[in-house]
Amino acid sequence: MKTEKEIVLEYVQGLKLTGVRDGLDDLCVLAAQEGWSPMRLVAELLRKETERRWELHVRTRMKAAKFPQLKYLHELDTEELPDDARKALPELETLGFVREGRNVVLYGNPGTGKTHIATALGIKACQEGLNVLFTSVPKLLVQIREARSAKTLGILQSRFEKYDLVICDEFGYVSCDKEGGEMLFNHLSLRTGKKATIITTNLAFNRWNEIIKDKVLVAAMVDRLTHKAFLINMSGQSYRLKETQKTMNL
Repeated sequence: MKTEKEIVLEYVQGLKLTGVRDGLDDLCVLAAQEGWSPMRLVAELLRKETERRWELHVRTRMKAAKFPQLKYLHELDTEELPDDARKALPELETLGFVREGRNVVLYGNPGTGKTHIATALGIKACQEGLNVLFTSVPKLLVQIREARSAKTLGILQSRFEKYDLVICDEFGYVSCDKEGGEMLFNHLSLRTGKKATIITTNLAFNRWNEIIKDKVLVAAMVDRLTHKAFLINMSGQSYRLKETQKTMNL
């Protein structure tokens, strides 16, 4: 004859309640020690299962976001951040800009924390159940060209438009022709006023025509991306340079 525990575990296995299974022994012992009511024990077991499922949900979203590295907000040395970033970060951390569909543009010289901040905000958005995509601008342009050639551009655009947050890294590292600029403009415009996009760039806005050789297109792109956006000047000394100097001084 099966024991009560064996029966419970069969049901747990059938229902795929891994959190309940993993916490069953410890919580039953604790319930006996603390004198919990049966309802309290059931509630605690279900809490364990809910936590497990939410952690799995977050991990799935983070994997789907395709972050190249995992960088978190608590890892930021706020004292080393440029002034604009240090002032804006508390508000950005609330993710209000995502819910309001406002963009964030982090601009300034390399190594000042632009990608770290963008990635960390994206990870926090995943942790709060939002759909996020991380991509570099050069990679996005390749995807757009390939989708157009394969006649699947509509599918790519529909998916791109629905993300709660898109992070477009490295705008300005690679120049593009007029056609590429127009494709990028059209793609990013799908989200304007509806969904949030974070742009990181090493170029100030008055230098964007160095990578897109069409002044009218550049003006339109700047206008669309910066409307009601958080514009954060990230100019400052490179973290990597500081680390190198510290190493040399040891």
